[in-house]
Amino acid sequence: MIHKLILPTPFAVGDVNAYLLKGDSLSLIDAGPKTPEAYEALERGIKEAGYSFNDIEQVFLTHHHPDHAGWIDAFPQAKVYGHVYNNLWLTRDPAFFAYHDEFYLKRLKEEGVPETYHSWVEKMKRPVSFLGNRPLDETLAEGDVLPGHPGWTVLETLGHAQSHISFWHPESKVMIGGDHILEKISSNPLIEPPLNPSDGRPKSMLQYNESLKRVLSMPVEKIYSGHGNEVFNVHELIEHRLERQHERAMKVHSMISQQPLTIYEITQKLFPTVYEKELGLTLSETIGQVDYLLAEGLAFESSDEHGVFSYARA
Repeated sequence: MIHKLILPTPFAVGDVNAYLLKGDSLSLIDAGPKTPEAYEALERGIKEAGYSFNDIEQVFLTHHHPDHAGWIDAFPQAKVYGHVYNNLWLTRDPAFFAYHDEFYLKRLKEEGVPETYHSWVEKMKRPVSFLGNRPLDETLAEGDVLPGHPGWTVLETLGHAQSHISFWHPESKVMIGGDHILEKISSNPLIEPPLNPSDGRPKSMLQYNESLKRVLSMPVEKIYSGHGNEVFNVHELIEHRLERQHERAMKVHSMISQQPLTIYEITQKLFPTVYEKELGLTLSETIGQVDYLLAEGLAFESSDEHGVFSYARA
């Protein structure tokens, strides 16, 4: 049994979906943001399904973003599972948070972002107040069987988040996919600090494309997604998304054919009306397209004496 719960969020994305999964155990997949409104909707939805908070034995997180990982605190008797990366946020790890700020400041500088916008480093942590505040009890990794749910396996689907996992049931050809594949919008592959600082910046767009291609090779017929309706035309949708991403990258390719540009300069051209308000999201999108062009051999990178990178057509 899969029972969908629709929870309000204070974010632009709108409502988020959580799911009750009934097997040998009763589990909740994702837990909304930590707001009173989401708590009430969670309580109401669980009650409508015939259960109470005390009946929830396990909570599985698809990823650590605040619209998904908030009310894990509401189930003190339940075990919480997720990708190991979740713990950095759920425990407010001081060393990680110090590295987090250092990571983003370095990115802004090399992207050519003016100093007046460097305060965005602090804004990147704004959602912490909407997150749960307890560590994972157990971690989930690629290939694991979902505890209490024989037949369900864990897929690592990185890209949108460095913690993103999905849950796959081959027999029914059903996936619970978090924000990996949404019906109406394409997920933004966000630039996030790596789990291990020595690994360097994750190339989120390339990760995301590989995760999409992986699902494309599977016989998935239905995806319960993190926002909006269930997705049925999975393969057709993935092919369309990959094609559209290539088109966006080629738009960037056209820009850098005329003159070398920094990430910030490309972002201004791509998102002239919203880049100031949504600097983190728009820079992530631009970096993704440039990473794609570099990987395809369509662009090259150079840096000046200040460590600012520019990109030109190869």
